[in-house]
Amino acid sequence: MTLEVGNIVEGTVVNITSFGAFIDLMGKTGLVHISEVADSYVKDIKDFLKDGDKVKVKVLSVDNNGKISLSIKQANTVAAPAKRSTRPTEVDWHHSDRQDRKKAPAPSSFEDIMSKFMKESEEKMSDFKKHQEVRTKSRRGN
Repeated sequence: MTLEVGNIVEGTVVNITSFGAFIDLMGKTGLVHISEVADSYVKDIKDFLKDGDKVKVKVLSVDNNGKISLSIKQANTVAAPAKRSTRPTEVDWHHSDRQDRKKAPAPSSFEDIMSKFMKESEEKMSDFKKHQEVRTKSRRGN
């Protein structure tokens, strides 16, 4: 098999550096940059790889000088089958017919939102003051 961009091949880790790992592929050497080792953050590549490990890699690029860029992360993503959710789908039993549902209002401007807030706030303050007056009158009468 030739080393073509997009191919997934197996290789052997031959050298590990702080910036990546060199992989031997059919007599040629390619580099897996540290950012292409795993989906999670890789602080120390030696936590993920060691010399002599057999790894599957995806060929990202092959330039004219013979430099081969590889990715372990992308090879594993392609090779792994898509996981299906075991969570059941949610059903809205109260509104099974979509035509019965009300459409969500369009987003309002800041001024509209502030105006609505002020109106509601004034109504609440008015109710609170009325309640306080009733309590004050009932205490005076006792």
